[in-house]
Amino acid sequence: MTEQENNMSQQNEDINTKAESADNINNATQPDSQPQAQLDAVIKEKDQRIETLEKELQIAKKNESEAMVRARAEIDNVRKRVEQDVEKAHKFALEKFSAELLPVIDNLERALEATDKANPEHQATIEGLELTLKSFLDTVKKFGVDVVSTESGVLNPDVHQAITMIESPEHKAGQIVNTIQKGYTLNGRLIRPAMVVVAK
Repeated sequence: MTEQENNMSQQNEDINTKAESADNINNATQPDSQPQAQLDAVIKEKDQRIETLEKELQIAKKNESEAMVRARAEIDNVRKRVEQDVEKAHKFALEKFSAELLPVIDNLERALEATDKANPEHQATIEGLELTLKSFLDTVKKFGVDVVSTESGVLNPDVHQAITMIESPEHKAGQIVNTIQKGYTLNGRLIRPAMVVVAK
């Protein structure tokens, strides 16, 4: 073999060796398809888990927000109820006391009715009773005690109590004929109904 042929053969071997090295380098740099698929699967699973957790977080935030709104509403309702209870306590604290005073008013009115107004000797007594009754009614009125009206003449079951029914050609059925005992309210709440006689 000539020297030239030897050189050519050597060059061919070098080229083949370089080609094999290049193939080896390519094989080394290209990742294995199986581990890449596993990695993709893990990443996909992690993404799904993150998405699930984000949804759960959004639901938890929404539930927490709704719970806060409900709690605030409940606190407002409790505060309003307490304020109403305190207001009622202030308004109706004197209810029992007022009810105990009503017989005193009744007795003053009976004393006025029983006194002989035609007798001049009783004039001073009558004036004293009238002034006392007026002063008494003015005082209890300052604290919210009012007389139940029977002036309309119509029976109102909310504030009137019918004691008896009588025939009366002057009145229509259900109209008040006479008031036996006055009724009273305290700040609009009935503490004693007016006892009345009603026409049939």
